[in-house]
Amino acid sequence: MSTTLVYGLAVAGRAVADELARRGETVLLADDKSEDRHVEFAKKLNCTVQFAPGEAEIEKLMRQAQRVVPAPGIAESHRLFAVAKRLNKPVESEIELAYCLEQASNNPRPMVAITGTDGKTTTTLLAAAMINSAGVKAAAVGNTEVPLIAALGSDARAFAVECSSFRLAFTNKFRAKAAVWLNLAPDHLDWHSSFDSYRASKAKIWANLTDSDIAVAPVADESIIGLAKKCKGRLVSFGESSGDYHARDGKLNSPHGEIIKIDQMSRSLPHDVTNALAAAALVIESGLADRAHVAEALRNFVNAPHRIELVAEDGGVRWYNDSKATSPHAASVALNSFKSIILIAGGKNKDLDLSSMAAYPGHMKAVVAIGKSAPEIVRAFAGVCEVRTANSMREAVHLADSLASRGDVVLLSPGCTSFDWYNNYGERGVDFKKETNELINSRKKIGSL
Repeated sequence: MSTTLVYGLAVAGRAVADELARRGETVLLADDKSEDRHVEFAKKLNCTVQFAPGEAEIEKLMRQAQRVVPAPGIAESHRLFAVAKRLNKPVESEIELAYCLEQASNNPRPMVAITGTDGKTTTTLLAAAMINSAGVKAAAVGNTEVPLIAALGSDARAFAVECSSFRLAFTNKFRAKAAVWLNLAPDHLDWHSSFDSYRASKAKIWANLTDSDIAVAPVADESIIGLAKKCKGRLVSFGESSGDYHARDGKLNSPHGEIIKIDQMSRSLPHDVTNALAAAALVIESGLADRAHVAEALRNFVNAPHRIELVAEDGGVRWYNDSKATSPHAASVALNSFKSIILIAGGKNKDLDLSSMAAYPGHMKAVVAIGKSAPEIVRAFAGVCEVRTANSMREAVHLADSLASRGDVVLLSPGCTSFDWYNNYGERGVDFKKETNELINSRKKIGSL
């Protein structure tokens, strides 16, 4: 019976340990942070856990194991990987391990895979919805709230797998029936040693495709298209106005004919259109759904929260929560979707250049800078528009409200992570929605007196 060292005990690490223990394997646990919940988890699995082990302690653990599964949050510069390399121990990400376990089953289920700097979760959810519309139960897994390995025991008949660069970095065999690389921009440079490392991790989504598989790529990005042409999969392109899957004359079109009229989609901002085209290419070309199923899913699709989510409309001002935009590239999607924006931006930067967020001067009315990176936001927008600074989300919302007038959009699209003020982007988005709704409701109460 094999032994696995699981390093990092957040959602993915726990799911890995649970599944391996369920299969009767020996599991060794470690995490950089000592928390009571980790101790309780180790007790449940009847194993020990080590906290913040040094290299010597890691080596001792690793000598007992046949493989190492790091949590996605363990950066490639972590001492864990130096020890693994020295001992020649295989390192597998959660999706790599889950894929291998699924392939070893009697009837492995089909997978489509999604990566990119932005739009991964939405496209993953779209692909799963399209497959479900075809009458095949599909699970959206991976970098979502449910790791792939946690869904192996479910009754899903297909998987749409969101693949972050963290999860792809330590794959060797992972292969999907169809795989899309949505876009590429600098991100997670606090995890990867360089942009080249980040790009190389993304490219692994196509590393094991065969000539019966599909590589879906954006026609507008020559670098991604170039990498797609080098893999063994059949290239299918998508784009806003050109490509095998494209939008034209108010319709989404495929090589097989019209899919849907854009005004029939539940969401149809520019990024919604390209995400829909990418998901459609995945499921149609892999044979998991047809155009009618895709159209049905697009008519009824409800996106995950914190992604250009309309929170409220009051006095002709629309309030949007885009807390998931944790990089300048992600924020640019929302900034390019609206005009007359009062932007709430900032947080903890991921060693990225925030000046690109000021590339839409014609769209900007004002900026409220928040969080640890507020000074960087102020510098980025100096001379572009009015810039104010807030020390809390409540203050940011009230400042934005004072700057807004009828026809404006107040947009939380931080361009940074949330780890200065919050535990995650979800907490930040919830706080923004709470403060926004409290402000609007208090105004309505005063107006009714």
